[in-house]
Order: sequence, then C-alpha cells, then structure tokens
Amino acid sequence: MELQLRAGEVVALAGDNGAGKSTLIKVISGVGPADRGVIEWEGRPVHIKRPHDAQTLGIATVYQDLAMCDNLDIVGNLFLGREIDRVGVLDEVEMERRARELMRTLSIRIPDVRMPVAALSAGQRQAVAISRSLMGSPRVLLLDEPTAALGVEQTSHLLDLIEQVRDRGMAVLLISHNMGDIKAVADRVAVLRLGRNNGLFDVSTASQEQIISSITGAADNAVAHRTTGTEEAWP
Repeated sequence: MELQLRAGEVVALAGDNGAGKSTLIKVISGVGPADRGVIEWEGRPVHIKRPHDAQTLGIATVYQDLAMCDNLDIVGNLFLGREIDRVGVLDEVEMERRARELMRTLSIRIPDVRMPVAALSAGQRQAVAISRSLMGSPRVLLLDEPTAALGVEQTSHLLDLIEQVRDRGMAVLLISHNMGDIKAVADRVAVLRLGRNNGLFDVSTASQEQIISSITGAADNAVAHRTTGTEEAWP
C-alpha cells in the first residue's frame, strides 16, 4: 500500500475488519515488523524496528486500549517515563503546572489534573491519552479508532481535539469505521481492502457511496472511479 502523510493534514484510514489497518499502524509505530516495502521519512528510507525508532523520528501512537495506568492520576500518566526531577526528587509542582497548561492549550475539560485516571469518562481518558502522546512534540500522530467507545458529545469533543492537533501542524493518521467522523475531520481517506490500497479520496469531492463501495469491494475499480471527477460531493 502506498500512503503519504503531510504536515497539517488528517488522513483517515478506512477498511473492513481484517483489511490490514491495525497491522499497518503496528508497522509504522514499530510494534510489528514489515514483511516487505519501504517507509520513507522526509524523502529518505528509514527502518522502524521497534517503538523507540518511531518515537525518535517523531511518530506517536494512541492505541484503542490507551495503555493508561488507572492507579495513577493524570499528571502521573502524562509524565510516566519522562518525570521531571530536581536533584533526585520529583518536581510534582512543575509537572502539575505543565499538565494544567497542556489541558488548557488543548481545551480539554477536566476539573482536576490530580484525578485518578480510573475516575475519568471514556472521552476524558482518550483526551488524556492524546495529550500524553503530544508530550514529546511529535510530528505524526497515529490514532486507532479513538471514538469507537464514545457517545455523541464525547465524540464531538474528541474530534475538536483532533482538529486542534492538525492545526498545530502535525500529520494525523486516523483509523475509523465512522463515516461521520471521517467527514468531520479528515482531509483525505485511504481505503484498505485485503491489505491493498483500494482508493485514495479527497473528502471534499468524493461521495460517501463511493468510499463505502471501495471499502466493501462493490466498486470494480475504485481508483479509476475517483479520477473521473463525476461523483457528487458528500452532502
């Protein structure tokens, strides 16, 4: 599959179950090895063999399970593995200050950064997980089905957060089955079918039916259809 991510853009990765979406995310994030193919970063080939390699390049990933520590508060989760210390003593005041500032900058509605993660709603947990991924100032953010377990209001807040991340100049790769979410925040949609690229669509011009046909395989040649310019835009 050929896929290009650009700064300040959200690309949605769509496809049926088993299409290879999660596998692709694991390859890019260094969790799973690639069988073949080339990953290029700023025009040069790179080898991502482990998560540290991806993080060094500036790639951050938020998985569906979020990998949060329920027994720690928000500050503890944000700074886990990157704690600030002064002469061997954790600087809890400075970490809390930075956590509050990050929450404020991203317009995340959480009353107290000292709340344990276990007490947060699903939407708040997602927001904290995304905030944590931004701590290292990454340039690419991979999101695996971030709204799957959220209600309507929580989804709306999270989509706003994704737009803010994009507006900060980051490239975002969003795995989603939800056409509403894709329409709301994505600039382009890449469709995977049976591990192969079955179409790359501009959200502003492609119809929802065209993309769904590409996902299900109903279109004979989705890539050819998208070049004709005859499809009507999403309503």
